[in-house]
Amino acid sequence: MNDTLYQITIENDQQAMALALIQAGFGILNTTPNPRVGCVIVKDSRIIGAGFTQPPGGNHAEIQALQDAHARGQDVRGATVYVTLEPCSHFGRTPPCADALIKAGVGRVVAAIADPNPLVAGQGMARLQAAGIATASGVLKDEAEEMNIGFLTRMRRGTPWVRMKSAASLDGKTALHNGKSQWITSQEARDDGHIWRARACAILTGIGTVRDDDPQLNVRAIETPRQPRRIVVDSKLALAPAARIVQGGGTWVFTASDDAARTRALTDAGVEVILLPNADGKVDLPAVMRELGKRQINELHVEAGSKLNASLIREGCVDELLLYLAPSLIGDARAMFDLPPLDDLAGKIDLRFYEVKQIGADLRILARF
Repeated sequence: MNDTLYQITIENDQQAMALALIQAGFGILNTTPNPRVGCVIVKDSRIIGAGFTQPPGGNHAEIQALQDAHARGQDVRGATVYVTLEPCSHFGRTPPCADALIKAGVGRVVAAIADPNPLVAGQGMARLQAAGIATASGVLKDEAEEMNIGFLTRMRRGTPWVRMKSAASLDGKTALHNGKSQWITSQEARDDGHIWRARACAILTGIGTVRDDDPQLNVRAIETPRQPRRIVVDSKLALAPAARIVQGGGTWVFTASDDAARTRALTDAGVEVILLPNADGKVDLPAVMRELGKRQINELHVEAGSKLNASLIREGCVDELLLYLAPSLIGDARAMFDLPPLDDLAGKIDLRFYEVKQIGADLRILARF
């Protein structure tokens, strides 16, 4: 760890929590399904320990920070602990962090946000208070919410945070009339898209995209400690076992077809086939999201065609659009969303811009429903 961190003079809670959030960011690619949590321990206006949550089964941020302080010969008794999420109070893969903090004899614990996990939900802070440790919460709350937007969404509503990505020309076209799309946006934009893939727990597409493009749908542009789960929405179970999205195993397919032979062929290829039909013989998309929540998917990254994109939006399954717009005009061509025409603007779907940033020659827009 960079020793510069331990030379910083801490002047207030906000400064310390900002450093804890930086720690949390170090685990952004590999803590799933656990939250991304960072922790710093401050004594006499100096950081004496720091850490972030390790991959599942490893230490939580608080334990990492305590161990870091111990390794540096620091006494944590009476120190203030800044953590980006309420310390856990239950036994999961690891013992409760609240108990470890109590045992260590810290004097104060500041959490950015409470943990909505029903197994915690205020019990961690209550346990600390009962042990005579001073507590505070809400410091840099908004920033901490963003860091764990997927985990918090899953805990609060039982479904993942769904981010839909699309790359298009300035007139909103994703491909020429003949289907050619390589490449509308710049290399920088495409590489940036892989960063967003890497942070997701899973990447979802439709059978149309698989049929047309045969994508791998994995992370290649950056190094990553894990590959996201790959998911295909395929009502008629037309996915070929030889498709590249199947290679390597672990792919999930949501379908409305109970065709035994096709199911067996895909299962033999390492695919898990999940039957979730709706009344119209299509895949029940809201049910898919609930199922993914049960399977501990925090952030779902969608890269699909215009029809599935539109269906997900109409069904209320999308939280955020991640759009890359190139400074070009294509004309009459394929659009991002195959939404029906409107006769009245009162029927338009409203979003709000969350962030607009230039990536290479292109614009990256985050817009939320």
